[in-house]
Amino acid sequence: MRRLFFIACLLAALGARGQASTLQSPQQFLGYTLGTQYTPYYKVEAYFRYMAANAPNVHLQQYGTTYENRPLLLAIVSSPDNMQHLDDIRRQNLAVANAQGSFSENAPVIVWLSYNVHGNEASSTEASMQTLYELVNPRNARTKQWLQNTVVLIDPCLNPDGRERYVNFYNPLRRKQPDPLRTTREHQEPWPGGRPNHYYFDLNRDWAWQSQKESQQRLAVYNEWMPAVHVDFHEQSVEGPYYFAPAAEPMHEVITPWQRSFQVTIGKNNAKYFDEQGWLYYTKERYDLFYPSYGDTYPLYNGAIGMTYEQAGGSFSGLAVLQRDGDTLTLTDRVAHHFTTGMSTIEVASQQAKQVNDAFHTFFEEASQHPKSEYKAYVVKADGNPEKLHNLAAMLQANHILVGYGATTSTATGYNYFTGKTAAFNIAKEDLVISAFQPRSTMLQVLFEPNSHLTDSVTYDITAWAMPFAYGLTAYALKTPLKSAAGTIPARKYQHLAASHPYAYLAKWNSIKDVKFLAGLLQKHIKVRYAETPFSAGGKTYSAGTLIITRNGNAVPAFDTSVTSLAEQMQLDLDTTTTGFVDKGSDFGSSKNHYIKPPRVVMLSGSDASSLRVGEVWHYFEQQIDYPISIVNEEDLGDLDWEEMDVLILPGGNYPMLAGKAVSERLRNWVSAGGRLIAIGSAAADLSESGDWGFHLKHEPEPLHPDPYQALKPYANREREEIKQSIPGAIYRVYLDNTHPLAFGYGNDYYTLKLTDVLFDFTNNGWNVGYLKKDSYQTGFVGVNTKTHLQDGLVMGVKDIGNGSLIVLADDPIFRGFWENGKLLLANAIFLVGQ
Repeated sequence: MRRLFFIACLLAALGARGQASTLQSPQQFLGYTLGTQYTPYYKVEAYFRYMAANAPNVHLQQYGTTYENRPLLLAIVSSPDNMQHLDDIRRQNLAVANAQGSFSENAPVIVWLSYNVHGNEASSTEASMQTLYELVNPRNARTKQWLQNTVVLIDPCLNPDGRERYVNFYNPLRRKQPDPLRTTREHQEPWPGGRPNHYYFDLNRDWAWQSQKESQQRLAVYNEWMPAVHVDFHEQSVEGPYYFAPAAEPMHEVITPWQRSFQVTIGKNNAKYFDEQGWLYYTKERYDLFYPSYGDTYPLYNGAIGMTYEQAGGSFSGLAVLQRDGDTLTLTDRVAHHFTTGMSTIEVASQQAKQVNDAFHTFFEEASQHPKSEYKAYVVKADGNPEKLHNLAAMLQANHILVGYGATTSTATGYNYFTGKTAAFNIAKEDLVISAFQPRSTMLQVLFEPNSHLTDSVTYDITAWAMPFAYGLTAYALKTPLKSAAGTIPARKYQHLAASHPYAYLAKWNSIKDVKFLAGLLQKHIKVRYAETPFSAGGKTYSAGTLIITRNGNAVPAFDTSVTSLAEQMQLDLDTTTTGFVDKGSDFGSSKNHYIKPPRVVMLSGSDASSLRVGEVWHYFEQQIDYPISIVNEEDLGDLDWEEMDVLILPGGNYPMLAGKAVSERLRNWVSAGGRLIAIGSAAADLSESGDWGFHLKHEPEPLHPDPYQALKPYANREREEIKQSIPGAIYRVYLDNTHPLAFGYGNDYYTLKLTDVLFDFTNNGWNVGYLKKDSYQTGFVGVNTKTHLQDGLVMGVKDIGNGSLIVLADDPIFRGFWENGKLLLANAIFLVGQ
């Protein structure tokens, strides 16, 4: 009977007609069989709205919009009785997740299915329509039974902008009969591809950080429901068959035995249906559970059974593609596979609803009363940087982690993240205090653990992300409990106008909000200077980088109002002075106070650039500092009016054109004439290899006595051998020359997330601003060979060339939008260096 049931469902998915019910199937509504073409998002939306209007047990919620203003949808499906008590079910579930209640007898389990987070992995959105239909199909007796015990939430497309980019590429090229040859144009998706969102961010790596609009809106709704089971539907390479849980190692140690075992239970049920159809699949390989910001790990660290399902396909597949073994993989196949695992997961959740709910309840009770981490509290020092502290608190609160400020005691002892030692410290009322005795303590532990324990070094993503390093804030982990004294930060009064008609306004320079303030001033055509050296005025001491906004030279209408209202809007402190004569340091008329010419910024993009790295910079300018940037494709660089450009950014990528003599000379001449060239990551490496720019990659020395038998390596250990050269995201301490403008706003060091082994030799004719020493490694996995290499070398440098400057940054300072501490570094390169 089970086999007959799924065959019937699959036939419906592949184009069955003539349903007895008046409720239209996707193929009846759309006018074509699912799998025969890609459905534009507006038609997906129309079908979900149709179902909500015509099926009494479907509720549709629009929970937000994308950057391109497409709606984000969530369909909620359950039995008619459950639908009448839907908000009560949600509230009860949320009370359990807050460790403030328990489930009633026969409470339904909440299952969330997320489709198409990567836009060009487009088969899953097609499957979502069939899944929705079969759940409410009046002829489907088994799904009626399942819905007695489940509330199913379906997000048909987490990334509509990326999906439309792919569908709009493919559909105009679609032939009458799809061509399965991979070399044909329908399999060659152009840059940047549909995988990322509007700003080219990978939304599947943004769950915890919530840097993107789509993630922020989705996680707000997710945390209102807190599902006990979550599936993230993906596609992998053309040659992969189908992957489903159980996952691969490394699995983070916080994942409970129940979560591990239930993945196996669901996996076996999926396997049963795949076996019946003779479909290939695999488990326990490649897709691990470690990095906290995935669509499977984020739910796991928040009490759910989180899983990734990966169908062979992706953008190369089109409607049909020839595989290496001679079989043809079709979109119809891919839709059927995703449909099957989605239904199978709902079936298991329904059958074991009580067990799942009981484990969900236990997870949060244990988290609140017996947190697993050896650390029972965390204190993050304000460090004179309330803006960074505020941003950290906001990120934690977006993840429903409870935070407070100050403590009932003024001193404590804890592990200092930056020194790696346990020491006594003082607690100020402005310091962030976070107790581990709370429902979300598991997520808190993962985000704050100084050293993550890897059970297997072959991992899929970065291996270090501790928040104190990411935000550049001194923090302590305490082995004894500590409660905060206040739930909110003590009210601050912002200083905006301490004297009438001041000689100058003074603003600090140590956070991204300060950068946005500068950007706002420059766009109001207000002239700003920065201090090259520290100074004292009016009894206060000011650091290098302090912004100086003098009345002189600012003959703009409503000067005072323009400056103070902008500071008020951004809640930034402003000091004032009635004189340009300082107590100590350089007077405001000194040449050591540099005028900041509003830079005209251009970034290179195109097929040689990493779309992810391009997107990070694009988003940084438009959404974080609100300053204009022009984006130029590489092939149009020759047509650029170079005299109209002050700053050129080369984001990470692979740039063979830099080796060309014509481009290299044009770049050098432009820099020499006053331009500022910022090369980041692999672009900096390519630039250094393309000519004598003053920076040279540090290479590994040859062994003095090479052992020929070292070449004898077992084939079975090939992955282990490869990771000796790898660095999948580790944190290093960078020693700084903070007298250079590139390091203004920082102390004596900076913590970088190293994703590659790019390191430069020290330069004799430039400025070695940031460098690694032998003790720079902090945390995260680094291959043994790479670890030996990453020391005694340069990661940030500046070379003055004629009237201009070259700035090289070996590491991405704004990685995935969550490396908060690097955002000021990039601003220094853009606005301060070379001015």
